[in-house]
Amino acid sequence: MDHEASTAPDSSSDPGSNSEAAGSSEPSAGSGDQDLRRAGPGRIVLAATPIGNVGDASARLVELLATADIVAAEDTRRLHRLVQSLNVAVSGRIISYHEHNEATKTAELLEQVRSGKTLVMVTDAGMPAVSDPGFRLVEGAVAAGLTVTAVPGPSAVLTALALSGLPTDRFCFEGFLPRKAGERAARLADLDAERRTMVFFEAPHRLQAMLRALHERFGPDRRAAVCRELTKTYEEVLRGSLREMLQWAETNEVRGEIAVVVAGAPERAPGSPEDGVAAVNELVAKGVRLKEAVAAVAEETRVSKRELYSAVLAAR
Repeated sequence: MDHEASTAPDSSSDPGSNSEAAGSSEPSAGSGDQDLRRAGPGRIVLAATPIGNVGDASARLVELLATADIVAAEDTRRLHRLVQSLNVAVSGRIISYHEHNEATKTAELLEQVRSGKTLVMVTDAGMPAVSDPGFRLVEGAVAAGLTVTAVPGPSAVLTALALSGLPTDRFCFEGFLPRKAGERAARLADLDAERRTMVFFEAPHRLQAMLRALHERFGPDRRAAVCRELTKTYEEVLRGSLREMLQWAETNEVRGEIAVVVAGAPERAPGSPEDGVAAVNELVAKGVRLKEAVAAVAEETRVSKRELYSAVLAAR
C-alpha cells in the first residue's frame, strides 16, 4: 500500500465538508463582477469556497462576498468564520439556505433575483448544487429564465481524482453511498460493469463499512485510494488495493473529510459462442425472439452474433 501524508503549503484551514467544483480560470479576476453590480436583471452566482485551506479562496469569491446584495449560505456560522479568515465584510443580506429549507426559501430568493438583486450562493465547501444545497435554486432559476453563473474554485472530487494515481481520462462521481446495507449493495451492483474511475464521498465513521462493501462487490484486488483532509494540514492519501484500504480502516481511527476513488471494472475477455447458448435458450423460453436473444447475449458476452447464432442452431 502506498501511503502519502503531506502538509499543505499554507497550513491555515477552514472547516468544511466535501463537495464538488470545477472550472477554468477567468482572464481577469473581478472583471465579470463589474457586470454583476450593474443595474438590470439580477442573477445567481454559485461561488466555490475552499475545501480546507482558506488560502485557496479566489479573488472573485472575496469580491463577490463583499459586494453581493444577498449571500445565501448553507451554514451561516461557517460563512462568518470564512469571511473573518478572508478579512472581508459582507455588505449584503445573509440568508441561511440548506437542505431543510430549500423548498420554502427558493421562491423567495428567486423573487429577489427577479427584482434585480445579485445573489451569491455558497456552501460549507466547494461548489454549491453538487452533493450540496443549490440544485433547487438553479432548477428554479432556469425554469424562470433567470441568469445563473459560477465562480469556480476548489473541488474535492477533482483533487481526490488527480491525487489517486488512477485513470483520470474518464470518471464518474457517485457522491455518498446509501447508509443501509441493502440499498448500498444494490447501488454497487449497478456499478458492477462501470469502466470509469469512480469517486465517492464518505463519513469517517462509516468508511470501514463502505470499504467492506466495495471489497465484497468489486473484489479485494481492485485498485483504490482513500483521500483524507484534502488541502488541510494533515492531508493524507493512501493508495493500494481495496484489501489494503479495508485493513487500514480497520486498524486506524479515521477522522476528517473522506473521498474514496476506485478504479473502474477491468475489460472482460470475450467469451466463446458456445458459452452463450444456454443464455440464449433461456431468453427464448421466456418469449424473446431468437434473433433478439442472440443479439442481447452477443453484446453482453462480446462474441460474434453470427457465430453465436450458429452455435445455438448446432446445439439443437
